[in-house]
Order: sequence, then structure tokens, then C-alpha cells
Amino acid sequence: MDTDTWELQLPVDADVIALDKDDNIVVLIEVKIIQAQETAAKQKIADRMISWMKAALAKMSEERTLIPYAMFVDTEQILIFKWDGVNLSEPVCSLNTGEILRHYEPEFHNKRIFKRYLTRLIEAWLRDLAYHWKSQIPTASEQIEQIGLLPLLAGGTTKSGVEIGGNFIYRD
Repeated sequence: MDTDTWELQLPVDADVIALDKDDNIVVLIEVKIIQAQETAAKQKIADRMISWMKAALAKMSEERTLIPYAMFVDTEQILIFKWDGVNLSEPVCSLNTGEILRHYEPEFHNKRIFKRYLTRLIEAWLRDLAYHWKSQIPTASEQIEQIGLLPLLAGGTTKSGVEIGGNFIYRD
């Protein structure tokens, strides 16, 4: 799906953003609980969300704000993409959500996960990558470092349920 089909206005709602130590947005994160069971239906929903992220990143770029990474999260996968201001890459990193998040919620595979909780777990993981609050070497650190994201997360934080417009975050 092309970004032209999305008529986005600022501010743009974001499920989560990751900020670097200087409060620059470095990752736009969309979290989705996909109820569909059929693989094709799941993929269609994921593709639509990725298309929306591309449109949101393009809108931010128009405002001279380059957000270098995008992340799509559902209960099965974490996909990370690079954004260069014009093009959204194919996933540069693909992780199993359960493998990553069971470190923060040991019962991840055994309980029903709602969007708000999944969002909080993703934030916990990203903050662990930034500050090592839970582990010396957080889950998937090596993969996150290989794609160039780890240094951007170092010393930063996350914010959820925000509206962004250019360099402005409209609510905490």
C-alpha cells in the first residue's frame, strides 16, 4: 500500500516512541494485537500498520524531523525497519516477541496479552537496552547493536500514547 492513501495530519498518534539521551525521537513504535488466526489476514493487518508507519515517518520528514527507525510489534513478532527520510527498508531485524519479552514476563506464552500490557513490556525491554536496569546484557542486544540502534537508545527513554508533530511531543 502506498503512503499516498493515508491522509495524515499533524499531530500523529504514536503508540510508543523511543527517545535518545538528547530527547530526539529515534524509533516510532506501533503495537498491535492481531485477533485474526489466518496467516494471510494477519499479514494484511501487519502490512497495513507498516504502511501507516511509512506515511507517519514521511509526514515527520516533511516537518524536517527524521526518525531513523520504525518498529512494528505484535504478540508474535517484532519487526524493525530503517527510515532514511524517503524510503522504509525491509525489516533490518526480526525478533520473536515471546523470546524477547518472557525475560520481563515469564508467563508471556501462558496468558492473554492485551495491547496496553504488550506496550509496557516493549517499553521495559527498550529501557533495559538503554539502562541495563534488569540485565547486564539485555535480550537481543547484539541484534539491536548490529543494526545501529543500540547506541541511539543508550541513556534514552520511551513515551507511550503520545502525539508527535515535527520535533514536538504533544502529551506525556
